Amino acid sequence: MENWQRQMWILWVGVLLCSSSYTMVIPLLPLFLPELGVDKNSIYWWVGIVQSSAFLVGAVMAPLWGSMADKYGKRKMVIRAGLSLSVVYALISFVHNPWELVGIRLLHGFVGGFVPASMAIVASIAPERRMGWSLGMMQAATMTGSIMGPLLGGLLSHVFGQRQSFIVAASFILLATIAVMLFVKEGRVGEAAASASAAKSTIRGDYRAALHNRQLINLLALLLLFQLSVNMVQPLLTLHIADMRGNVQDVAATAGFVLSLIGIAGILASPQWGKLGEKRGYLRVLIICLIASGCVISLQYFVHELWLFTVVQFTFGLFLAGIVPVVNTLVVKSTDTAFRGRSFGMTTSANQLGSLLGPLIGGGLGKFLGIQWLFVATGTLLVTAGVTVAVRSVAMRIPQQAQKTYSDQPR
Repeated sequence: MENWQRQMWILWVGVLLCSSSYTMVIPLLPLFLPELGVDKNSIYWWVGIVQSSAFLVGAVMAPLWGSMADKYGKRKMVIRAGLSLSVVYALISFVHNPWELVGIRLLHGFVGGFVPASMAIVASIAPERRMGWSLGMMQAATMTGSIMGPLLGGLLSHVFGQRQSFIVAASFILLATIAVMLFVKEGRVGEAAASASAAKSTIRGDYRAALHNRQLINLLALLLLFQLSVNMVQPLLTLHIADMRGNVQDVAATAGFVLSLIGIAGILASPQWGKLGEKRGYLRVLIICLIASGCVISLQYFVHELWLFTVVQFTFGLFLAGIVPVVNTLVVKSTDTAFRGRSFGMTTSANQLGSLLGPLIGGGLGKFLGIQWLFVATGTLLVTAGVTVAVRSVAMRIPQQAQKTYSDQPR
């Protein structure tokens, strides 16, 4: 195994543990709110506030952490984020009211950045001919963690209570950080070149450079819209599952299983989307996944049985799996190597901003319209995004290299 592959697999495990810890905690927080004294009439608002608070700070901080990753080393940023997140997850187990939980979530957004910094390392060390595969594998780690997290979080919450599951999540991210500290060594040559370039840059200059990169701006806008639409409904799924079951008690394990299906679908579908992208072009895969996922999630409007809801969620995950890896690959190919940390910081900022607006919009609409209409709204946004990308594909001018296949290149 080549050295860059060893580094990638270590980071793969780290991202797996980080994603597991995140999904052990965040998707189940709505079920934690009644224990903190939130009544049923205001729970939709509190779900939106709690879910969005971390993204508010994260959207501002992500470009700064990306710039620091280019200046001081991406490995250092991974370690910083990992140690900080382990403390944050542990602190959640000690909150006693919803405002304390909001405060911890704000701190969560401030210190985050483990996954994008890990992605930036992989994008910097992987050979050009293996870039798509490498980033796809890292996305698979995130998806695998999204399976493990809800399942473990739901089971631990059912057996020991939610507060103890937060401690386990903190342990997961701490283990991931220790693995990076012991085994990941960022390449000195690439690090020095990036640091020399980043040392002369400023946040304002980085944004100015990004604004002159039409391809990057279009991809960032697409990520923002994608995260906004998905996060309109995602935080409310546990409450919707509880309604279909008829009670909120003892629903954590069921919700964990249902939420993990999107990750299972992603692991199964991601390699197939990758093969299709090599044959037909990544942009075409992106359009198909956006439109199909929007159509499928809209079908939840007609679903009132838990088993059918589960089937539709799994199908939704099959198409959802092709969107983020394709966008990440196109972002890498649209930016310079020395700008890699900052470009991932900007994609994280776009993701965070969409994740901030989504729960707020979803929480408000959910209170007045109900979650059934939120499924329709989410599907409409995804379909609109896919149609817009298809219509404006020429204007986007994605580099030809990002659309040609890798099948004729040595593996």
